[in-house]
Amino acid sequence: MTHLRLWLGAAFAAALATTAQAQNAPGVTATEIKIGNTMPYSGPASALSTTGKTIAAYLDQVNEQGGVNGRKINMISLDDGFSPPKTMEAARRLVEGEGVAFIAATMGTAPSSAIAKYLNSNKVPQIFLISSASKWNDPANMPWSMALPWAPNYLSEAKIEVAYARAKNPNARFAVLYQNDDAGKDFMRGVKEALGPDADKAIALASSFEVSDPTVDSQVLTLANTKADVFMIYSVTPRACAQALRKAHEVGWQPMRFIASGCANKATVMDPAGIDAGKGVLSLGSLKPYAADPKDDKAMQTYIAFMKARLPALDPNNVGTLYGYTVGEALVALLKQCGDDLSRENIMRQAANMKNVSLSLLLPGITLNTSPTDFRPIKDGYMLEFNGADWVVVSEMLRGT
Repeated sequence: MTHLRLWLGAAFAAALATTAQAQNAPGVTATEIKIGNTMPYSGPASALSTTGKTIAAYLDQVNEQGGVNGRKINMISLDDGFSPPKTMEAARRLVEGEGVAFIAATMGTAPSSAIAKYLNSNKVPQIFLISSASKWNDPANMPWSMALPWAPNYLSEAKIEVAYARAKNPNARFAVLYQNDDAGKDFMRGVKEALGPDADKAIALASSFEVSDPTVDSQVLTLANTKADVFMIYSVTPRACAQALRKAHEVGWQPMRFIASGCANKATVMDPAGIDAGKGVLSLGSLKPYAADPKDDKAMQTYIAFMKARLPALDPNNVGTLYGYTVGEALVALLKQCGDDLSRENIMRQAANMKNVSLSLLLPGITLNTSPTDFRPIKDGYMLEFNGADWVVVSEMLRGT
């Protein structure tokens, strides 16, 4: 009987271990968590790949320090050229070929949208995808997809900026330049909802453009003729933002100006636009502005040291690298929260139950918070202003809805 009890006990323990292992997602072993990623390492949007390179470098550092709960993170990152069909091909290879536990930080609204149905149908988490489109806050229809933008989503961003402008000038008239896609339409919807019944009167003119347009000069000239008090530049491509700022400056139009949070980048937007053209521009942000001499900011000091040591060829004063570092921190925080239950169901469950998660490069008071009915990790931001040399905070924290 003693031998029988020992055998039964051993068999039960083995069964528990097998069950626990079965609960874990594909790509999870006792020593490794395999995750998938796509980035535009080639093609017209290749400048955005700095984010992917920074995430990878951050995870390498975590692995050298022992990983997460004893497991190393193996991120397999494939080039999709910012082409949705290539993103689909890469996602299938990652899920069906590489056997990743989940997909993380795919770059862009269109590429992420291309694979969302496939991942949701197969119950594969699509975690912290890189887009600020409001469509990603849809737990009922896309329960396996969640974004992690660098500011409140486009809809909330526009609402906050309209409120900020009207607080300065209650009778302001608005001119809006927006990208003719889901992102730009989100911004436009936010402007209209914020203005409410005043929208028809307060919007002097709204003009769209295609991402493929070589310039936005003609649209800006038409908007400038309205002599509106506020010029809102809603593009997610740096080129259009820079062109719009430069052309408005060239024709002497000097309204209060806002640019989309993704364009609040000195290297890719403000420098090409010209310092005089960019000075005084406003943008909403949740990440700390880069500080070359951070003084008492230990988090910024740590980030700068990380960039010098691991990515010396990249500019640390780039919102893409600041953001990539933050996404790396968020992924680690999520995996720590999952503990030893690394099933796909629990990974998504924990992503939808983040409470006051602090990340080192978020501005004061901003933390990640999600719920099963609200997939927006970031809802609040601060108004930033370009002072001719860098971005600086010029407001208290502004609450989103």
